[in-house]
Amino acid sequence: MGEQDPTNKLPCDETKEPKENGTSFSQFSTSVRAMMRIRQKYQAIKKRRMENPQNSIFPQSHSPKFFTFESFPEPAFPRKRKKKRKTRILYPSNTLRAVPTKERSRAKNCLYLLCIIVFLQVYNAIENLDDHVLKYDLDGLEKTLKREVFGQQEVTEGILEHLQDYLSTYVHNKPLVLSLHGPTGVGKSHVGRLLAQHFRSVVGDQLVMQYFVLHHCPTDDDIPHCTTALDTRITEMVTQAEEEEKIPLFIFDEVEHMPRELLDTLRDLIHPQNNNEYLNAIYIIISNLGHEDITKFVLHNSSVAVSGRLSLSQELTPWLRSYLQRYHSLFLEAEFLPFTLLEKSHVMECFIDEMSREGFYPDRPHVERLAEELSYYNVGEWEFAHTGCRQVVAKVNLL
Repeated sequence: MGEQDPTNKLPCDETKEPKENGTSFSQFSTSVRAMMRIRQKYQAIKKRRMENPQNSIFPQSHSPKFFTFESFPEPAFPRKRKKKRKTRILYPSNTLRAVPTKERSRAKNCLYLLCIIVFLQVYNAIENLDDHVLKYDLDGLEKTLKREVFGQQEVTEGILEHLQDYLSTYVHNKPLVLSLHGPTGVGKSHVGRLLAQHFRSVVGDQLVMQYFVLHHCPTDDDIPHCTTALDTRITEMVTQAEEEEKIPLFIFDEVEHMPRELLDTLRDLIHPQNNNEYLNAIYIIISNLGHEDITKFVLHNSSVAVSGRLSLSQELTPWLRSYLQRYHSLFLEAEFLPFTLLEKSHVMECFIDEMSREGFYPDRPHVERLAEELSYYNVGEWEFAHTGCRQVVAKVNLL
């Protein structure tokens, strides 16, 4: 076989080459036409935007010819700020994750300790106050007053209340002055004797003084000596009480018979200026000053007072205060406790108590007959004794 001539081509090759050239040209012309159409549309849209800038969705920016510091207008639709992603702390895979420990402040421990100390101090102070009151045995005094004082419940409650408040502490800014007023035989002197007897058993005989004006200073010639003796004795007692940390008791009975000089001396002792030891003392002033007005008041309000709807001290205290302050300045800072009249039932209780003390059997009909021998104020269905229980002891002694 001989070699073929390269110029000689097969018929199939001649027909295939022109077909491939035509296909590639047609594809190229189609792409060009598409690009021309896109360009024409772009030119048309650009032209319309240039002619009508208001219809544009995004405003066109116009750069100034000269540089200024004026701020550019904000776009109609502000751009949304991208949310910052929280950075995650990545721990090495070969180590454990350790939670940070909370540090406790040392100041909290000091604060807790301070609170405990303050609580203990307050508790100790309260306990000391209770111990100071228990030393005077006010519970025993209350039982004694309720057992031996008849018809004066409001007065006994007032005395115990004032003593409870005053004796709860030792340091005071003024002495306690209780002024007992009322008609004859209602129990004023009897209450004074009970208070003196109780305080003698608590603080001792040397810190309790009972001063009867008609006994200790019977005549006017003894007034200078009485004032000096009274001043000296009270000074010695308050000095001794200050050393022993106790509160003395001074009881002055029949004050209506006390001369002006003694009243002035007592006033200066009760209202001292510079001596602190005189501030820790209890003064009981007993008198029948204003007894006539007290009697009239009780008789005019007998039905209300007996039924318990009237507080005698609340009604009479303002009048007694104004009257006694005009009488003498000794009563300027006194607490007033008025005694009311005694009913017939109270007088019968006095007879029963006195007969029991003397060894007599308190027969009820016998007691009623003895009570009928006394004189009374008759107001409606109520009977009030003229002299209270003053004549009871004399009647019992005649049995």
